Amino acid sequence: MKGKMFLDSNILVYSSLQDNKEKHDIVLNLWKQLEGNFIFVSTQVVNEVYVSLLKHALTDKDIQNIVLKIIDVCNVSVITIDSIKSAWKLKKQYNLSYWDSLIVASAMENNCDILYSEDMQDRQTLEDKLKIINPFKLKKR
Repeated sequence: MKGKMFLDSNILVYSSLQDNKEKHDIVLNLWKQLEGNFIFVSTQVVNEVYVSLLKHALTDKDIQNIVLKIIDVCNVSVITIDSIKSAWKLKKQYNLSYWDSLIVASAMENNCDILYSEDMQDRQTLEDKLKIINPFKLKKR
């Protein structure tokens, strides 16, 4: 059975830029490992990627092409009122930032097994079902 994986915006930004070659290469390798799995992002993540890439020397057209590739490759989950309410509970329960709790809520709504993120606690398991993995720490284990 294929697994369900959720990607945080930072993972997608590193895959789109070569500013940090080490992290770029790690993310490209992660993409290869995830082949055959169901990969999810949320509308929030898509928008965060767009805003993050604006800070680099990319044209708006280049950014739009990157975002279109993400949309083409990933299942995009829409943030709903239920997502927001769930995020409020997760924020309090796990002491997450609001934006991180919204990402976690979306990952859980899609029954994802793993959330790849650089920003959250590596190897933490939430609700006994969603494991957070920082792919940049895998190399150091």
